[in-house]
Amino acid sequence: MTSRFLGAALILGLLSAIGPFAIDMYLPALPTIQQSLGTNVSMVQLSLMAFFISLGIGQLIYGPVSDMVGRKPPIYFGLSLFALASIGCALAPDIQTLIVLRFIQGLGACACMVIPRAIVRDMHTGHDAARLMSLLMLVFSVSPILAPLTGSLVIRLASWRGIFWTVMGAAVFGLILAGTMLKETRPREQRVNSNLRTALAAYGTLLRDRHFLGLIFICSFGVASFFTYLANSSFVLIDHYGLTPTHYSFAFSVNAVAFIGAAQLTGRLGARYGLARVVKTAVTGYAATMLLLLLLSVAGVDRLDVLMTLLFVGYGFLGLVIPSSAVLAMEEHGKIAGTASALLGTMQFITGAFVIAVIGRFIDGTARPMVAGIAVCAVVAFTLAQTTLRHKHRMAVAEG
Repeated sequence: MTSRFLGAALILGLLSAIGPFAIDMYLPALPTIQQSLGTNVSMVQLSLMAFFISLGIGQLIYGPVSDMVGRKPPIYFGLSLFALASIGCALAPDIQTLIVLRFIQGLGACACMVIPRAIVRDMHTGHDAARLMSLLMLVFSVSPILAPLTGSLVIRLASWRGIFWTVMGAAVFGLILAGTMLKETRPREQRVNSNLRTALAAYGTLLRDRHFLGLIFICSFGVASFFTYLANSSFVLIDHYGLTPTHYSFAFSVNAVAFIGAAQLTGRLGARYGLARVVKTAVTGYAATMLLLLLLSVAGVDRLDVLMTLLFVGYGFLGLVIPSSAVLAMEEHGKIAGTASALLGTMQFITGAFVIAVIGRFIDGTARPMVAGIAVCAVVAFTLAQTTLRHKHRMAVAEG
């Protein structure tokens, strides 16, 4: 069982990491791209937000399609589109072209975001699913830990354009991996009744399930708080606190380690206390930590060590919230796992893009707008958890 878990986690984790790799490698380059293309912070952030939006929209298509035709064909298509768009990004002459190509790149990347979650649900449920999801996230951690460091090195050797040649190579590797090592988990007999009509009906079922919606929005606002950090941290840490791109990459990796390390405890804690209780407790700790950081910021405390320490603690709690709430959301929807995973992923990225757009209007060169955005998302996730998981019947189902 252990070797099978590790093998599946390795393949699915590496495929899932390709899209985030294109985000995390990009972060140290944002100030450089601003200078190179002669644009402003908002336009550079728009290139990141365009990627988020297309990651969200595309999942609505890939999820049902993977229920209809199987898990592997959409992965092949998505990785091919991602590779071609990456070449275009590397050659982009201006920020407007880069934004459009980043949108197309995201449409390709989202195949590897939505389908691995569906494959996890194809293979396992309950605590086994939480265990596999946490192992997948461990492999997935190669992106937030190594990608910024890789990005800063590539910038020094080949400018920011080299980043897109690198992620194009990652997509080619993903195609080879999917073609040679990934097994189809949606057999033909399970696809017989999957078509456009049933896909629309499945979305209708999910949108009427208040418990499902509550859980995906807990997950979505948790992810949005991390996206707020993604979009703003390079400007705050490099421009405001004076870190070099390499030092920024190390600082970013520290928070990723907290998130991924805590995520490994979800299976064990879920088996002992129930996933619903894990979510409620962890989201409470997350909201409390982020509110403390906001209060200190409003009080005039503007210190890098305070910011990094509290973010480290907070993202440790968040590492328990996101995989647990995702598993709970999909638990009762195994027959439409692709569609459920698509809606979950779409709401994560659309919520994240919306929050980034709002915070972008309040940028003042300090850490305060970023901290405020993270704290608000944490409080919303906490509030949703209290209302969604308060019913004893639902908790009994989730924990059983």
